[in-house]
Amino acid sequence: MNKEKFEANIRHILIEIGEDPNREGLLSTPKRVAEAYEFLTAGYNKDIEEVLNNAIFTEKYDAMVLIKNIDFYSMCEHHMLPFYGKVHIAYIPNGKIVGLSKIPRIVEVFARRLQVQERMTQQVADTIEKYLQPIGVAVVSEAFHMCMLMRGVEKQNSSATASAMHGVFKEDEKTRNEFLNLIGMNNL
Repeated sequence: MNKEKFEANIRHILIEIGEDPNREGLLSTPKRVAEAYEFLTAGYNKDIEEVLNNAIFTEKYDAMVLIKNIDFYSMCEHHMLPFYGKVHIAYIPNGKIVGLSKIPRIVEVFARRLQVQERMTQQVADTIEKYLQPIGVAVVSEAFHMCMLMRGVEKQNSSATASAMHGVFKEDEKTRNEFLNLIGMNNL
């Protein structure tokens, strides 16, 4: 990111909305916004293999591994407004497991980009499938979108749910329902 250029653009935005970028309260705003966006879009600079850091292990375990209630924060690519929520992820190993802390880190890589919830959910599932080759993987995301809450339709209690199912989670209703029951979403 070219921070000087970014900050200049923020100063122009402040002028366009009718503000004075030289006002005391706004003097450091361009710098703070540049730093915030650098953090909020850090996923573009992350490499999945570096995130996994060789934490994939051979293990004879064939039951469901579930990590639920992973908090995430992202930015809607349509309005550049935040959306946030929780992700629930399960996989059934096929000889490989991953260090549990790596699963939330995978979510973070994709959440820290301009996104749509559906793509982010699919990217997480595809990544787990690619690196672990499990019998199945399931990902459900639940989110509140500021573009729906504070502008547009302004529906304060609305949330969105997206899911991605691979392998046994897609093919076998019993396995899929076990996952959905465990995350408290047996009505999907």
